[in-house]
Amino acid sequence: MYERMLDKQNRPAFDDMAAYCGKGMERFVRINEWLLNVCNTTQEISFPYGNNYGWAVAHRKKKKLICNVFAENGAFTVMIRLSNEQYHLIYDQMEKETKECIDNKYPCGDGGWLHYRVTGEAHYCDIQKMLEIKCAS
Repeated sequence: MYERMLDKQNRPAFDDMAAYCGKGMERFVRINEWLLNVCNTTQEISFPYGNNYGWAVAHRKKKKLICNVFAENGAFTVMIRLSNEQYHLIYDQMEKETKECIDNKYPCGDGGWLHYRVTGEAHYCDIQKMLEIKCAS
């Protein structure tokens, strides 16, 4: 479960990535369209960070990376970095499971990286709040 698309030799189309997400397909399409249309990001399918991460949709505003959305079997994971201040602004609005994820983020400078797996609508709502903060900065 949750295997990523790891075949670096075969670049998938966006529709292939969405289909790979299975029951998470609708949310995968929705988050990518929301980032594109509401946050005005550009998107590119890429194979970042090495062989264990797999194919992702990278979202950027100008040259600034907003997030990577990794297609997974049955779900997707959003990799995002926020400052401690940004996490603090939304922390009280998050689900308990999301708060635990934030508490265990990978530290980086004045904030940290999250690898946030979206498996349901509550996760979708939480990641959307985090992305709103990121896109506004």
